[in-house]
Amino acid sequence: MSISNTTTIGAIDAPSRRNTELLLLVFAVAVAVFAYLNVGLALDGKVPSGVLGYALGLAALAGVAHLVVRKFARYADPLLLPLATLLNGIGLVFIWRLDQSPRLISLAKLAYGSFTPSAPKQMLYSAIGVAIFVVVLLFLKDHRVLQRYTYVSMVVALILLIAPVFFPAQFGARIWIRIPGLGSLQPGEFAKIIIAVFFAGYLMVKRDALALASRRFLGLYLPRGRDLGPILVIWALSILILVFETDLGTSLLFFGLFVVMLYVATERTSWIVFGLLMSAIASVGVASFEPHVKSRVTAWLNPFDCYKSTGACQQIGDALMSFGSGGTLGTGLGQGNSDLIGFAANADFILSTVGEELGLAGTMAILLVYGLIVERGVRTALAARDPFGKLLAIGLTSGFAIQVFVVAGGVMGLIPLTGMTMPFLAAGGSSVIANWALIGILIRISDTARRPAPAPAPSPDAEMTQVVRP
Repeated sequence: MSISNTTTIGAIDAPSRRNTELLLLVFAVAVAVFAYLNVGLALDGKVPSGVLGYALGLAALAGVAHLVVRKFARYADPLLLPLATLLNGIGLVFIWRLDQSPRLISLAKLAYGSFTPSAPKQMLYSAIGVAIFVVVLLFLKDHRVLQRYTYVSMVVALILLIAPVFFPAQFGARIWIRIPGLGSLQPGEFAKIIIAVFFAGYLMVKRDALALASRRFLGLYLPRGRDLGPILVIWALSILILVFETDLGTSLLFFGLFVVMLYVATERTSWIVFGLLMSAIASVGVASFEPHVKSRVTAWLNPFDCYKSTGACQQIGDALMSFGSGGTLGTGLGQGNSDLIGFAANADFILSTVGEELGLAGTMAILLVYGLIVERGVRTALAARDPFGKLLAIGLTSGFAIQVFVVAGGVMGLIPLTGMTMPFLAAGGSSVIANWALIGILIRISDTARRPAPAPAPSPDAEMTQVVRP
């Protein structure tokens, strides 16, 4: 007779979906390389000489990122990394395409005395961004550690937001700081991540007090007077940024991020109403007396009226015409004229190149990829098991979504121009590095949320399962 004890202790196995992620990464790299080939054939009628280096470089970045996720975030969302890689790769293609424009080369030589291609620098910045992505996954073992630095993150974010005030304005706005030997840095791109950490930590503690309402008016629960303090402070800070830095984009992002997270934390629609009302009051007020913001609002309202007088609306007018000339299917990669927009063609207005050369269909495809990143971020927030993780994931995702909206809306004429860069797509080291860090944090949160919980250990008093054989 033999007796065997059968107990199972440990995690319940669950699919990690890493092979799915790998297949999607291969597809993303293939799409970007095909686009690169297409541009080269359209411009010169032959395969571009740098296609092998571009393909190997992008594949290496994607491969390293995938191996790190496979090792250190096994259960993370399988779509976030491929979607970011696809946008980054296509962005490199469009930046390289604009580098080949004789108009932009002549304009750069006329303005600066020389021309420096943007695509090699953007590839370097992408590599640094992936390196930061790797660092986040290696050293941030648990996203809840960030909660310890709630008020430290507030101080750091405020320093980053205020720092550009002490540097000369560029292109009418103070959103850059110049570091000797490193060039310009846009601290607002990093501040959006750090401020989301502060908001998540603060609202997790204060959400019960902020959810209280003193009275109901027109179907809305009005917050108590003393609970209006946080939103009034953030509103005032956003106005100061708009006034002293003439930076409409960061101001909208900063204030919108707080209002969205406040609504998620308290589930009070009244906060959204107050936020929109106060944002409208501030925007109208500043646009009435600040010259740079006023000129952008004027160009938005009448994009074709000041061509002959000041030229202040020329960029938005050219962008709208590039979208119109693209039609439904576009002129084809490398065959548009969006480089007429000038120096901002590969930054703020790179979406207009997409609209002209890929048409409405291509623009909708790019916006759909952005929408999928937002959807996966929201799904991560819903799956997170701790309140801080939920708020942090929704904060990072809403910040990303607001930035896409204000950039795309400005280029398409929906709202005034903001001067921000399209995440992953546009040229800009600060933007691509910060957004890779953002994706890294979301992947860490999703890994924690999707990781199967260990099976409970059997009770010491439980009877042993006995199998008796004659």
